[in-house]
Amino acid sequence: MQNGFFSVPIPINEPVLDYKKNSPERKEVLETYTALYNSNIDVPLYIGGKKITTKKLARMSPPHDHKHTLGRFSIAESSHVTEAIDAALAASPNWENTSFEHRAAVMLKAADLTAGPYRAKINASTMLAQSKNIFQAEIDAACEFADFLRFNVAFASDIYAQQPKQGSGVINRVEYRPLEGFVYAVTPFNFTAIAGNLCAAPVLMGNVVVWKPSDHQMFSAKIIMDIFEEAGIPPGVINLISGDPVMISDIVLDHPQFAGLHFTGSTEVFKHLWQQIGNKLTRYKNYPRIVGETGGKDFIFVHHTADIPTVITAITRGGYEFQGQKCSAASRIYLPASISDEIIAGVVENIKSFSIGSPEDMNNFITAVIHENAFDRLVGYIEQAKKEDEVEVLAGGTFDKSKGYFIHPTLLKTTNPHYTTMETELFGPVVTVYVYEDKAWESTLALVNTTSDYGLTGAIIAQDRHFIEHASGKLRHAAGNFYINDKPSGAVVGQQPFGGSRASGTNDKAGSAQNLLRWVSPRLIKETLVPATDFRYPCMD
Repeated sequence: MQNGFFSVPIPINEPVLDYKKNSPERKEVLETYTALYNSNIDVPLYIGGKKITTKKLARMSPPHDHKHTLGRFSIAESSHVTEAIDAALAASPNWENTSFEHRAAVMLKAADLTAGPYRAKINASTMLAQSKNIFQAEIDAACEFADFLRFNVAFASDIYAQQPKQGSGVINRVEYRPLEGFVYAVTPFNFTAIAGNLCAAPVLMGNVVVWKPSDHQMFSAKIIMDIFEEAGIPPGVINLISGDPVMISDIVLDHPQFAGLHFTGSTEVFKHLWQQIGNKLTRYKNYPRIVGETGGKDFIFVHHTADIPTVITAITRGGYEFQGQKCSAASRIYLPASISDEIIAGVVENIKSFSIGSPEDMNNFITAVIHENAFDRLVGYIEQAKKEDEVEVLAGGTFDKSKGYFIHPTLLKTTNPHYTTMETELFGPVVTVYVYEDKAWESTLALVNTTSDYGLTGAIIAQDRHFIEHASGKLRHAAGNFYINDKPSGAVVGQQPFGGSRASGTNDKAGSAQNLLRWVSPRLIKETLVPATDFRYPCMD
């Protein structure tokens, strides 16, 4: 029995550690990295509290050292997917009826585990699985994941507190029920925090989840499951299934109790899943919720009044951090002719200074791209650019996959604002610059707004306040996360809720109350204190 209205901790963003030379956190993460590198871990399926190792296994290796085996992960058969759904539905009644303070306590414990005893492990696993340098791993796996868990609890508490007005002689209340059925979480390789949050957000609101991580994030996915288990999430509430994504999705989306899709990944896959759901609407008990964040072709537009060092840093960090494998990475740049040479020279100088290699060496700014297919695809764009008259390779353009999938950060300059690399999401360390005449800034803004099907992130850099206001209006629909005098990446939970529209997704803003609201189905309850006993109204006297 509940005998109090419980408050939750006020969330504060997890401080980012520096990992300076000789610091204790640097020593710990390197020791953990070495231990995990040599561990040869097997990642099972997680179904109803059971860890199932299947007959068919797939190899895991670091992108920067692809000949080394980190371990293997289990490949599910169709029967395992059905078992995972059954396990989720079996766990649903108890979890739905678990009071909020206890669901919140599990998530807050998971946050403290992530930021505390698991910090080195979740960072090191992300460095190994996704080839992130220590800074990128720290802001993602440790800090952002902990932030999602803590801020979600506070947002959920605020949602539950939103209640209707009371009337004369009646009591009105709204309860925020979980969805009826199970949620399907499909997560990408590039952010450990996203993988964890796409499960945690629906679960916090009382839902149960079948989770399909990316094959290229399985090593760190196991650490997420370890954290959830130690935090006290009951068996069956989160069920991890790995393997053939088409087979898994076909079975999940065919189930009458499918209640929602929480997705981050490619636009093509998301559209296909949405179409599948639409074609099966008559099968479902309810209309499924569909929440997705997909791709981006993110821009930086520079005005002639911009501060040049600010622009150089925004392009360098925004375009090349984590090898450009962020959906928010800056990949198309619009520079005014009057200052373009100075900006380009600064970016080229930065690129030439990059150290490239394993994330184990913390001096490396750049490591490997995620897998061979990504490497080959990116090389294809670079090689094509070398042949084109309308494109010039200003820096980079080299690559080597003998040990790891290393592509030297590449800067292209084109005279065609509709050249392929200005319009196509590359998801790699390739940035393209287009130079416009200073006086043509208005028409170039229109070009920025209409060039891409995406609408995820974008930035303008200027000192002219009138221009900033004008451009912000013109580009209102071009980016769901819009930045002024900064790079278009690095959203912080609780500060910059993340998501975009157009082809970039449903813009349900991960890291905000808006996202959590998608995972509840409100029920209004009206209780009449003294019920009427005569059907006649006064006007009928």
